[in-house]
Amino acid sequence: MNSIAKRVLVEVVGWSFIVLGIVGLFLPVLQGVLFLLIGLTILSTEYVWAHRLLRKLRDRFPRLSEKVELASRKASDWLRRMAGHREVD
Repeated sequence: MNSIAKRVLVEVVGWSFIVLGIVGLFLPVLQGVLFLLIGLTILSTEYVWAHRLLRKLRDRFPRLSEKVELASRKASDWLRRMAGHREVD
């Protein structure tokens, strides 16, 4: 995949999850925090501020760290599928 196309895809998907997370904070059917964490995890591959924010959240809220790890796994799985890579078991 072209590096420019990959970066655009990562940004679009990351920001989409951020928007879904914000909407999910107000709607009971969406898990807003989880979507925000997934979006931040995706964006942390491109933006230093997102990486720092995730680190601060992990330090300040240790229980949230579990959700961050779950979001990170889901995001990396999704990115691998989008890039066409096969999962390794």
